[in-house]
Amino acid sequence: MSELASESSGAGPGSGDGTAGPREIRMSQDESWRGVAAEEVQELDSVVGAKLQARSRKLLGSLIRPRLWPAAAALTLVILQNLSSLAGPLLIAAAIDTGIPSAMNGDHSVLAWCIGAYAFSAIANSGLLMAFQRLAARISQDVLLDLRQRLFRHVQRLSLSFHESYTSGKVISRLTADMESINKLLEDGLDNMLNAILSLVFIGTLLLVLDVPLALIVMAGFVPLVLMLRWFRNTSGRAYRHTRGAIAKVIVQFVETMNGIRAVQAFRRERRNEAIMNVENVAYRDANHTAIGAVATFVASVRFIGNLSLAIVLGVGAWRVTGGSMELGVLTAFTLYLRRFYDPLDDLAQVANSYASASAALEKISGVLEEAPAVVEPAKPKLLPRAGTIEFDNVEFRYGPDGPVVLPAFDLTIPAGQTVALVGATGAGKSTIAKLVGRFYDPTAGSVRLSGVDLRDAADADLRSKVVTVTQENFLFSGSVADNIALGRPSASRGEIESAAAAVGAHEFIAALPDGYDTDVRKRGGRLSAGQRQLVAFARAFLADPAVLVLDEATSSLDVPGERAVQAALETVLTDRTALIIAHRLSTVLIADRVLVVDGGRIVEDGSPADLIAAGDGEFASLHRAWLDSLA
Repeated sequence: MSELASESSGAGPGSGDGTAGPREIRMSQDESWRGVAAEEVQELDSVVGAKLQARSRKLLGSLIRPRLWPAAAALTLVILQNLSSLAGPLLIAAAIDTGIPSAMNGDHSVLAWCIGAYAFSAIANSGLLMAFQRLAARISQDVLLDLRQRLFRHVQRLSLSFHESYTSGKVISRLTADMESINKLLEDGLDNMLNAILSLVFIGTLLLVLDVPLALIVMAGFVPLVLMLRWFRNTSGRAYRHTRGAIAKVIVQFVETMNGIRAVQAFRRERRNEAIMNVENVAYRDANHTAIGAVATFVASVRFIGNLSLAIVLGVGAWRVTGGSMELGVLTAFTLYLRRFYDPLDDLAQVANSYASASAALEKISGVLEEAPAVVEPAKPKLLPRAGTIEFDNVEFRYGPDGPVVLPAFDLTIPAGQTVALVGATGAGKSTIAKLVGRFYDPTAGSVRLSGVDLRDAADADLRSKVVTVTQENFLFSGSVADNIALGRPSASRGEIESAAAAVGAHEFIAALPDGYDTDVRKRGGRLSAGQRQLVAFARAFLADPAVLVLDEATSSLDVPGERAVQAALETVLTDRTALIIAHRLSTVLIADRVLVVDGGRIVEDGSPADLIAAGDGEFASLHRAWLDSLA
């Protein structure tokens, strides 16, 4: 920096004396700082990479540990297979140096033994290879099955906060693209890797046994090879981390586009989506280009070093054979082994490529598996009583530790059997209160209690049976209408399912479907209208018979006749049940015993619908007047 300062005191640009001017100095300074920043980023990347690798190795160990005995058997088979394969060149050397001369003198036994042993080793090699590959395939597929099941099981258990930040496209990428990378390594790489390592060890030992001077020439080539391998491991590791992130973004964009295809076509967003996809595709291509370039450089280096070593060995060996200090059969065996010695290095380069890709994929998967649920099951759960009194005790909530306060500290008691409606502008905090009641989130401070029991002390299965939430999403799974209703209580009989449907006014339209209750609703319930899907979701909730029922904009998809049918059913079903209703339609709100008006996370009005309307000057009264005007 002092040199740059002294340069800046010289003549300015255009002085013609060759001294760097201020602009050139600034550029030089920028380049200097960029160099420092690049070094720091590379160092940080190495530290992060080491942590990620440690995490993925831990996961891999947990997958392999239950399969140690089959893995040991597979290792034994591949060792025996390599030994049978390595017998060939020794038998050829014996045949050249001993068998052929003996046969020329009339003794064919040695040559016959060499030929028979070679044939036996070839048969044994094929049989052992087949047995190893079958066993290795079984182990690898068991590992993949275990990993897929772990990932799917764990993702289902993760809290709502994870799924709201970690898109479904990324989860799909973990289960497809990343899993395929691991599958490729286990299918093709395991065999090649073990054979390459064992060949290097066994052949290296045999080369030393056959001829030490020539073996030392070969070993000298390992110095640049080790350096190249270290470079390749670091470069490909970084490159494949980028490819895994890039393909995840491609899948996220594709899933988002397909899920919103109606909006895409309705608002002519095709070109915008294509532009976004093109950016992600180019990033994925460039990341792959970097990774493939590293592989190409490594493979070319290995082959160059291998061919150079072979040329030197042939030259030195031929000179020694002509000088009588080395037998031709030994040189023949040495060159055959040397060819086998470097061939596995080519395979090892491809394995290293697959390993780098699979390692990056395993890092991504291990990251998901390391995610802990934000809503944790208690070690010693308490049983929730049937009564449904809800209490908010000094509850405060924010989404994330650094996020703004969504619900400032407040107290609220909802007696058992009371129907309470939450009213307020979008973003006021109504749905957040409902999510706390269903324990999709835990409060940042304070506690939410059901019948005196803190929800954090209740078992998840017990809580889900006591508190049921119906949202405006009305999600249905592929399968029959009866299966979707029975989700509320899987042990329910067909009669109970039909009674629940009748209670919410859904029986008539279900009976009119082609197969009645056995009609397949198809993906996301696409065979049914929005209102019909909502009624099926109601029937599911009513069949569950919870102590607390939360309706979060649950009537938003219903037309006027459907809404009237549901309201008639609600008046019956909500009897002797605690209910929390979030709705913008005042026709739904008016059936409540009590209305809470929420503004900025605070409860600003609390009373019966009649009392709040009679007050005349409150927000709920204003909403009621606006609603009456809209009807007129």
